[in-house]
Amino acid sequence: MICFIPTLSAAQAREMIETSKSKATALNVPCSIAVIGPDGYLLAFDRQDGAMAGSVELAINKAFTAQIFNNATDRLSVLAQPGAELFGIQHSHNGRVVVFGGGIPIQFQGQAIGAIGVSGGTVAEDVAIAEAGAGILADLLVPGRA
Repeated sequence: MICFIPTLSAAQAREMIETSKSKATALNVPCSIAVIGPDGYLLAFDRQDGAMAGSVELAINKAFTAQIFNNATDRLSVLAQPGAELFGIQHSHNGRVVVFGGGIPIQFQGQAIGAIGVSGGTVAEDVAIAEAGAGILADLLVPGRA
């Protein structure tokens, strides 16, 4: 039996970046935006003019975190608080795990097939910008269509 595992294309990743950039511009938030595939490596990346240098690695690592844990980074933040189930998780994976908002997995049939990470604004702004980029694939990744 052949098992089809969907993934993100480079074209989809670039479209996610462009949509996120439009949202960032509307919010007046220069940021870095990363889209990774299921292997955890970059498919597309953009750092807008004026984005902080520190936002580059944070955007990539937010996407990485969302991918490997198949969960949005803002949801992981709740679980990583002192006394919570995943307290200390941010120290795993050589410190690449980010436990504040801005990373969103791209899911197909409940499994992460990639992720988007955004850094440069407030946590709420990063989440809104990432959601804009992730939202363009909602119709494409309906089971049976990919």
